[in-house]
Amino acid sequence: MARNTRIVIVGGGYVGMYTALRLQSKLGADEASVTVIDPQSNMTYQPFLPEAAAGSVEPRHVVVPLRKVLRKCHVLTGRVTAINRERREVTVEAAAGHVTQLGYDVLVVSPGSVARTLPIPGLAEHGIAFKTVAEAIYLRNHVLSRMDEASSTIDPALRRKLLTFLVVGGGYAGVEALAELADMSRYAARYYENIDRSDLRWVLVEAAGRIMPEVSAPMGRYTVKQLMDAGIEVFLDTRVKSMEGGHVVLDDGTEFDADTIVWTAGVKPNPMLANTDLPLDDKGRVTCGASLQVEGSPEVFSAGDCASVPDLSKSDPNAKTSPSAQHAVRQAKVLADNVVAHLRGRPVKPYKHSYAGSVASLGLYKGAAEIYGIKLKGVVAWFMHRTYHLSRMPTFNRKFRIVTDWTQALLFRREVVALGQIHEPKAEFSRAIGQEKKP
Repeated sequence: MARNTRIVIVGGGYVGMYTALRLQSKLGADEASVTVIDPQSNMTYQPFLPEAAAGSVEPRHVVVPLRKVLRKCHVLTGRVTAINRERREVTVEAAAGHVTQLGYDVLVVSPGSVARTLPIPGLAEHGIAFKTVAEAIYLRNHVLSRMDEASSTIDPALRRKLLTFLVVGGGYAGVEALAELADMSRYAARYYENIDRSDLRWVLVEAAGRIMPEVSAPMGRYTVKQLMDAGIEVFLDTRVKSMEGGHVVLDDGTEFDADTIVWTAGVKPNPMLANTDLPLDDKGRVTCGASLQVEGSPEVFSAGDCASVPDLSKSDPNAKTSPSAQHAVRQAKVLADNVVAHLRGRPVKPYKHSYAGSVASLGLYKGAAEIYGIKLKGVVAWFMHRTYHLSRMPTFNRKFRIVTDWTQALLFRREVVALGQIHEPKAEFSRAIGQEKKP
């Protein structure tokens, strides 16, 4: 192996950060240099975003600073816009604005996924995704600010619109975001003289005939029942036709106005992959073997949401691993070990992991879980959800901070303060300047 082998990791999410963590502990400084490239200087642990939005966890505690944990790696804040295997280089648009080419000897492609959108009128103007901590903070402030406005208006139609919240997509992200935000809004209602819990309308729309396909059908039905018992309207086998002007039209003829529309209807591989010469499948994912090496390029590895990886735990030879945090974290471990083996001329190992199960939070003290075929419900499942994801949160620092947040929320209950001004921080200053200019 050549000294100072250049390892470049595209993406600092689950796969990118966990791979870099393992590589910096296994490789000597004279063996290789590791560079991680990501538009953000932190990794977001997305399963905790619903709790961050609801006020149970401080948003800063669900992100991990890359430079702090990857002390032996180089972290480059920028966006990879192209990859050329023939020249072994990636094109990077740096945060400062300039474009540069970076060479590599070993490449890890893990840019993750983005929200999968549909050509629905009004979606671009009125929808918001739920994949980043910024979106979680925005939604928290937005929901509480809608309640502020509703409490002050004398227009009944506007009041109904402000207090109607729509979530599109019944996967884990949608269900957990809906449950946590609905819980928060109902708790906040006690502080408004003229808003009752029953005034809040939360709606879930799912195009498939069931929600949370990761769990069994009975657990999916149980989850629907729990949501409906909490006063949430659930539309299955239903699609949104339009949401122009906040007027929502469903394909079953239902119409209503909503001022909050959360879009969680699936993900797709990062579109940057289309600007590469990597082999892609029909879904736009990088085609890999079981060793997580890209077909035709043993020096290129990929994993996570953007990779098409054979699922060796299933009898179907065409089965692929699902885009989940559970697979991403485990694939990162195998990927890092295989990179080390590749550099040292040793055999690489295949990735094989049987699906352990799924856990979901349905609001405070409520949950649904299916672990190795065992079904858990209520507070036990909710506790399992927190315990599992706490164990997967990187660094003791973040684990401790999250436990502290939970303890404080248990003792002092949720904070329900809207800080909407952070989205327009200069508004008051600009208004003051404008007033000073008046004669």
